[in-house]
Amino acid sequence: MKTIKFGTDGWRAIIAREFTSENLVRLSLAVSTWLLTKYTDSKVVIGYDCRFGGDMFSMDVAKTLANRGIKVILSDKFTSTPAVSLAVREWGAQLGIVITASHNPYNYNGFKLKSSFGGPLFDDDIKDIENLVNYENQVDLDLIKTEVLIEKNLIEIKSLDELYINHLRSNFNVELLKKSASQIAFDPMYGSGQNILPAFIPGINVIHKKQDFFFGKTSPEPLEKNLTEFSKYIIKNEDIKLGIAVDGDADRIALLDGEGNYIDSHHIILLLIHYLAGYKKQKGIIVTGFSSTVKVEKLAEYYRLPVKRVKIGFKQIAHCMLKEDVLVGGEESGGISVKGHMPERDGIWMALLIWEWMEETGKSLNELIGEIYKLTGKFAFSRSDLTIDKQLKATVLSNCLKNKYTRFGEYTIVKYDDLDGFKYYFNDNTWLMIRPSGTEPVLRTYAEAETPEEANKILKIAEEIIRNS
Repeated sequence: MKTIKFGTDGWRAIIAREFTSENLVRLSLAVSTWLLTKYTDSKVVIGYDCRFGGDMFSMDVAKTLANRGIKVILSDKFTSTPAVSLAVREWGAQLGIVITASHNPYNYNGFKLKSSFGGPLFDDDIKDIENLVNYENQVDLDLIKTEVLIEKNLIEIKSLDELYINHLRSNFNVELLKKSASQIAFDPMYGSGQNILPAFIPGINVIHKKQDFFFGKTSPEPLEKNLTEFSKYIIKNEDIKLGIAVDGDADRIALLDGEGNYIDSHHIILLLIHYLAGYKKQKGIIVTGFSSTVKVEKLAEYYRLPVKRVKIGFKQIAHCMLKEDVLVGGEESGGISVKGHMPERDGIWMALLIWEWMEETGKSLNELIGEIYKLTGKFAFSRSDLTIDKQLKATVLSNCLKNKYTRFGEYTIVKYDDLDGFKYYFNDNTWLMIRPSGTEPVLRTYAEAETPEEANKILKIAEEIIRNS
């Protein structure tokens, strides 16, 4: 088999090809060795998403760890990644494991690791675990009896959703939100967060609330192209004023307004800055990923807040949240956290903040976005994931490294930044970025401009140049 390597957000592989029980055991043994070396008394929380075999795979991991004397708290059913992260922190565990491939297509599954503070495990620890994987080591899972481990209290099965929902009740105005429940729509994209929001606020409108191993034949990533059915649902139901969409494990977010228009993560990051700094008068650093809108700096400047740009991957933001006073930390892919919450992405939490804000002010989502535009100017963002062969990808990245691109069609490069990928600026508000994905076999291109038409035009020009490289 290929060497197990973690990307920007865990290890992911195709089910039955590389994502197998045997490889999960190998990886789990490495995790157990790491834990036993690092701690004298270890506790691990394990959860899983809605993908095929999630309950089986999570039990394989639980049995492997428990068989080595590590206490395991296992979710009683599929659950969200934020629920696992919260359980790790609240129940004093040293590690969290989530069997999930997040937003990847249905045929993938994955293995995420969470630190004791609830956020992503950092790179040094992950490298140590990778180095401990013994590819010759085999464990016969059939010889490890689950009932015996449960009797010994080495495996304890608990509801992580219950813990998470109770935490929501302690932090949000339930009675205020209930008043407008019928005006809210929720699309969990057949994912593991599907039971949380309806249980927290009964009466909201929900679609795709069932376990579907194929995710309705659409990758569970809350991009505009994947939410057309949700948009049509909102347009058809005229009373709805807010649509909330989360990805396959509910740690990423997108919103739709009352007309079914898509609101991307860039706008959501700005909304949260505007809410917390403008309305709540809170202070702190704004931390955002390399691919986020340049309007972050403009809005932060208005509120006299410092901004820190970091590499792609929420672990970079989480690291800052642990060490500094961060008000909002967010990335282009929809992973966002705020002061007062865990240093962890949480789509449902961010949605509830904005929903509650709308109820407090009586303003629509578009009215709040209009307030931001008055401070930053209008903008649009677009992204394209190009599936190209490895040789062409290598050629394009080599061209970027060697500064061979000086213009893209009519757009002349005036400056560039290579913090994480290659970001080409055409002026202060218009740019193109090229970067290989850390979780999928694609080359991503990103563009920001004043209008959606111009952003998409830039992407089309870039794709033509890339494919002819």
